Amino acid sequence: MLTDPILKNKVDSLWDKFWSGGIANPITAIEQMSYLIFLKRLEDMDNARAAAAKRKNETYRSLFHGSKECRWSYWSQLPGDQMLKHVRDTVFDFLRNLGSETSSFTQYMQDAVFIIPKASLLQEAVKIIDDMHISEQNIDVQGDLYEYLLMQLTTAGKNGQFRTPRHIIRMIVKLVNPKVGDRICDPAAGTGGFLVNAYEHILESNTSADVLEYPPEADGGKPHHLIGDKIADKKLLKFLKSQALTGYDFDSTMTRIGAMNLMLHGIDNPNFRYMDALSKTFKEKEIYDVILANPPFKGSIDKSDINERFSVKTTKTELLFIELMYDLLVTGGRCGVIVPDGVLFGTSNAHIET
Repeated sequence: MLTDPILKNKVDSLWDKFWSGGIANPITAIEQMSYLIFLKRLEDMDNARAAAAKRKNETYRSLFHGSKECRWSYWSQLPGDQMLKHVRDTVFDFLRNLGSETSSFTQYMQDAVFIIPKASLLQEAVKIIDDMHISEQNIDVQGDLYEYLLMQLTTAGKNGQFRTPRHIIRMIVKLVNPKVGDRICDPAAGTGGFLVNAYEHILESNTSADVLEYPPEADGGKPHHLIGDKIADKKLLKFLKSQALTGYDFDSTMTRIGAMNLMLHGIDNPNFRYMDALSKTFKEKEIYDVILANPPFKGSIDKSDINERFSVKTTKTELLFIELMYDLLVTGGRCGVIVPDGVLFGTSNAHIET
């Protein structure tokens, strides 16, 4: 949990500005905030790479080469109306055309749309994000800050696809106990909460006790300084940070939010895919050691789009996800999943078959 009262106040103020500025939908607001945070991080990252190259006496080509006007430090100083037009027409076009080698998050920007309607809102949001000094915070604070931002997602979307309370996630992760070397998947990942907590659980389990630091405020037992110093094999540590975690979601907005959540928790190259895991295009099978999920409880899907792999004859998503997760697990794999009561006590043929 974010314990710094100054940062908390800044996040609360950011939300207030978006509400009063005409963006009342929390998902839309967080998506727009994430774009701005990414733009700030992009220049901070570029500056850090340039400084590192200079120390090594190496040549570095800035990712803003030929597009200096797209730097945060440039356009954030423009007058309000000019800033709004510049970000919408120039900066976002620049973002959509960035290569994936710049940052893994650029792949989630291909269809990004800037919809902040007022120059005053953009100016105020930019000032607040500037004052947060996100890149100067340690990785624990960066992750906590974004989690605090996500706390506004207290109600489910129209398909019931987000946001699971963090104390429930931590309990399930602790019971399933993912380990170093496990391949972990959430086929309905939403904001990425299960993946983040699986990552933190593995690091906590492999961090020396004298290194761990527990915040003074109760936070469900979540410590800081998760460095994984007991993971002797650096290849396993690299695997954990780059390949172990995979998330899927059928909502492109949620893939952006989930990917940003993983990045701000220290996973620089999140494997977060925009895909409906129940559809015919989904082909994966028997590759994950651990599955953690809170799949959508509501609704049905079109029969014509249901993957032929399913033996259960139903269009109910909660039942299809159960079979999907069984198919995705390797022999001996473990699964922690939240299901509605009907899955356990339903009497239809589909419920019995599941």
